[in-house]
Amino acid sequence: MAGLMEKLDESGSPESTGFLNKLIENLWPNINVAGSRMVKDIVEPMFATMLPGPLAGLKFVKVDLGNVPLTISAVEVHKTEQGGIKLDMNVVWDGKSDVELDGHMIPKLGIERVQLKGRLSVLLAPLTNIIPLVGAAQVAFINPPSLKLDFTDAAEVADWVLIDKCIRKCIMNIIASMAVLPNRYLVKLDATSDYFQTYLPHVGALRLTVSKAVGLQQVDPEKKKEGIGARLLEKLSLKDTPDYYCRASLGAEEEWRSTTKKDEKADPEWDETHDFLVADLEQEIALDVRDEDPVDDDDVGVARTTVKQLLLAGGEQELPLMHKGEYTGAAVVVRGRFLDFVEDAALLESSGQPEGGQEEKDRIAGLATVLIGSVRGLQPPQGYQRDDGDANEDDDKKLLHSVKVEWSGREFVTAAQSCRSPDDDDNSFKNPNFDQAFRFPLSAAALAAEGGPGAFKMVLLNGKKEAGSVDEERFDLGAGVTVRARISLRALRPAQ
Repeated sequence: MAGLMEKLDESGSPESTGFLNKLIENLWPNINVAGSRMVKDIVEPMFATMLPGPLAGLKFVKVDLGNVPLTISAVEVHKTEQGGIKLDMNVVWDGKSDVELDGHMIPKLGIERVQLKGRLSVLLAPLTNIIPLVGAAQVAFINPPSLKLDFTDAAEVADWVLIDKCIRKCIMNIIASMAVLPNRYLVKLDATSDYFQTYLPHVGALRLTVSKAVGLQQVDPEKKKEGIGARLLEKLSLKDTPDYYCRASLGAEEEWRSTTKKDEKADPEWDETHDFLVADLEQEIALDVRDEDPVDDDDVGVARTTVKQLLLAGGEQELPLMHKGEYTGAAVVVRGRFLDFVEDAALLESSGQPEGGQEEKDRIAGLATVLIGSVRGLQPPQGYQRDDGDANEDDDKKLLHSVKVEWSGREFVTAAQSCRSPDDDDNSFKNPNFDQAFRFPLSAAALAAEGGPGAFKMVLLNGKKEAGSVDEERFDLGAGVTVRARISLRALRPAQ
């Protein structure tokens, strides 16, 4: 395995992208059709559960991505340690779209332009000796992309700015849950490809310490007549001192928040640490310093770096805080330490009782990864029959299955899969392939607790109803139903 410094020094030479952009241009009519179908099939059902109030009823009346293709640049090619090929590239799409949304309680909305920008990672694995030579492609943005939507007839809709924000946030959440690292969107190029061979594990963890903010009390009033600088100065002059805290995030992992430093007359010092799982060294660390208020917290400033940039800087950076695209004159100081995952269960077993406060106990000592493949042995409900492509709605609900994994007080559920054939004229019943990965960080406290973190439990769900369960060793769910799964445990150690 390559050492940390070797990985940090790696820099693939950008490849020529002319022929790739020409290929995308020629394929765009086909991409348009496939992409429009995915928007209808994937995004619309999620609107129903993720959008608030009347927006939850929005449906796509029309989806046309337009004739302007996306473009790629700065392509880098890397060989993974698991034997796959990883392509990293910048993606920009300024699409002239024709999308119509309609709901029961709001006027019809149109989207005439979509601007999407980000860096995409395409993992090709496993490599085979049989055409097409690649078993599957997994696509993900290394960091959350930027997204802008231009609505038609927006001025005629009350609170359209709020609608824009809600819809854009929902779409970003969908993208993050499906295709922002560590989540990858899987496309099987070979139907027999084994998902367990395509999965790319995390490269390690970053122990990030948010040290302090500097310069917040030294904002020049002549340069900041309005905005956050003026508000902070006004607070200080009125003896209403700010209450600072910092939020930090990395990729699609759960956001972390520091404690709030109350009534700070000086620059706040947190010196608090949190562990983040790292799927790629180019992943971005986003920091957001805020002033806590009873009604609405003030945004003091945001700062960004990457895992790679922080480590190459020696593990410590003073990052300038920006507010609405302008430098505030203040900065946030962070420190980082990288840890590798190793497949050595003995390191987990040797973890002693953590010393210190809750922060020490919450630090990651290892990682359990559960891969869920296929379920076999499911039988159609009694009397299941589709005549001339007309499905019985109640039967279709009974055919939606998912797998829930529980361990150490946490649970994850796969996306629901239908067991009926996608062909309207096919009355066959098919067992689902889930091909999803779930990650359970192991804290030092959980490992040291009496009895450890306990056993894994897998539950087959038929809708919301439990249809069978299994413990950590037995993957037989009963009644002849089995789930194919793989569980791996890896320990953390300081990077070499």
